[in-house]
Parts: sequence; structure tokens; C-alpha cells
Amino acid sequence: MSSTFGTLLKVSTFGESHCKGVGAVLDGCPPGMTLDEADIQPQLDRRRPGQSRLTTDRQEADRVTIFSGVENGVTLGTPIGLFVPNKDQRPGDYRQMSRIPRPSHADFTYQMKYGVRASSGGGRSSARETIGRVAAGAVAEKMLKEAYGIDIVAWVSAVSDIPSAEVDVQTITRQVIDRNLIRCPDTLAAGKMEALVARVKEEKDSVGGIVTCVCRNLPAGWGEPVFDKMEAKLAQAMLSIPATKGFEIGSGFAGTRLRGSIHNDAFVAADGRLGTTTNNSGGIQGGISNGEPVVLRVAFKPPATIGLAQQTVDFDGNPVTLEAKGRHDPCVVPRAVPIVEAMAALVLGDFALRQKTREK
Repeated sequence: MSSTFGTLLKVSTFGESHCKGVGAVLDGCPPGMTLDEADIQPQLDRRRPGQSRLTTDRQEADRVTIFSGVENGVTLGTPIGLFVPNKDQRPGDYRQMSRIPRPSHADFTYQMKYGVRASSGGGRSSARETIGRVAAGAVAEKMLKEAYGIDIVAWVSAVSDIPSAEVDVQTITRQVIDRNLIRCPDTLAAGKMEALVARVKEEKDSVGGIVTCVCRNLPAGWGEPVFDKMEAKLAQAMLSIPATKGFEIGSGFAGTRLRGSIHNDAFVAADGRLGTTTNNSGGIQGGISNGEPVVLRVAFKPPATIGLAQQTVDFDGNPVTLEAKGRHDPCVVPRAVPIVEAMAALVLGDFALRQKTREK
């Protein structure tokens, strides 16, 4: 099983949804950066369960502890250990599902691959695994902000068939995004999204959505063609998040409907550098950042675990009716926002270190 991501800035996550705890080890963070739990906790608070009526009812404080790599509030350049305890486990909710693979869930494929699985909560395929990503991503984000002034902001741009209006990627802030439960800056669309998710939760069903992310103030020149292109590593990072089903950057799939004369981003001299008049490239050309904002979108499927009765079969092939018990999100995108931000930060942090070695 692969639980490590990155080249020079490496994150390894550990833990399952109903074990004693989850976390990460971040290796490669430079020495001398001030760091304590208060730098990490806000992002975990945005990710934690039970934060609103639109999320799972599982109640976890998700308080992080730094157990290595930091002394007297300063990074040592050694691996940074991050741990969050699981407090509100209810493995008994999954007793029935130990014999029945949930439709469209990883239950079946994990069993086929490993011959054994953590049947309570999905184990490593659970969204609890992303706690380590968010904690490590907060460290990477701090490094990027202090060294390069890079901003990373994500938001919900669609829930089911409800899209948000266009957002100014140059000015959008987390403060604006967090003004509503759904984390959509378009207040009119947010109201419709919240109503839909609340209704779906009441109906014991689920819906999907899209998270958009912008990374601002990247210098031109980051990325490692040909196989470690910036968009390739971002795609790998985002599609490793549970429940993701799609990724696009810049104009994405919509760009296929444009002609080159419209799609091309014309260069212009501005602020002492070459910029572009449009950003259909999404801030990346040839796998290398061009100095414009990197804009990406991630599609999340409806969560597989639902309380509605489903006709399926157990592992022995016997027909059964499954009504999943437990506490589950009716829509993951509000809590996925900081996860997308974290994975973007880990990718960019890795590229920053790789570029630094090249410049030497």
C-alpha cells in the first residue's frame, strides 16, 4: 500500500477511521521556520466532522499534536510528526457491512486486493485519512506563504446541478468563503446548495459537487517535465483524495470547444514581467508555472454510504438489502475544501524545494 507522497517534501499518512488516531509525518520541511499547533489547527477545524447540520454527525475535536521535528516552536529540519486522536468511534455501526460490500465503496476492492480490510468505517479508504494530509498541508502552506507569498484558496463551485457564479480568482479569500456552511462565495447559489444538502441528508441519500482552487503568486518556472509536470502532480494529488472522480486545470474540458485563436493566452508586458491577458492555461504551460494564478477544479462523487435501502449481494453472493448505519456526510465538498488546499500546498511545496536545488 502506498501511503507516501512527494519527492523532496514527503508526507506519509497513517491510521484508520476507528483506530486510536490518525496523522502524518512530513519530511523535508526546512529548519528554522516557526511552527506550533496553532498554525495547523484552523485548517483541521475547517475539515473536522460535526461542524454543521450539513455534515456527518460524528463529533471529533481533531486537536493536533506535534510530536517531533519542532523544538521551542522552531522546525529542526527533521521529520515533523503530527497526531490527531480518534475519540468518537462507533465501530458497531459497521457490523452488518463487514459481510456486505457497500455499492461504489472501496470495501470490495480492498478485500480483493489485500484479502483483509478494516471493516469499521472503511479503514484507509475513509476520509479520516485526510486529517494527516490537512495537517501536513498546513505546514507546507506556511512555508510557501513565508518564503514566496503564495496564497492557496479553494471553494465549492457546484453541488449536484447547482453551479456558483464566476469568482474573481485574484481577490477571493477564505474569510468570504467561510461565511456560509457550504463554503461557496456566491450567496444565492450557496442558499440553494445548503437546502439541497439538508434535504438529501434527511432523505438518507447523498450528492456530489465540485471544488475549485486557486494558487496565487507562484513564480514562473516551477515544474519538472516531462513526467512530473506541475499539472500532472496536481492531478495525482487531487485524485488521491477519497471520492474524487475528475480533475481539470484552466479551461479544462470546456476548452475543447474553443478555437486556438480564442483559447490562446496572449502575452503582455506588465509589472516588470511577461503576463497574459487571459488564463485559459490555468497558470501552467508545458508543465511549468508561467506566473499566472494556477486554477484547478476537482469533482467529487456522491458519498457511497447512504441510509436508503439498496438491493445488493454479500461477499458470498447472497442477495441482501443494505441500509447503511453510522454517521456519514451527505455531501463531502464543504469539508473537502481544506483537503484540496492541503494537497495543492504539498505539491507546490515539493516543487519549491526541487526548484531550489536546481537554482543552486
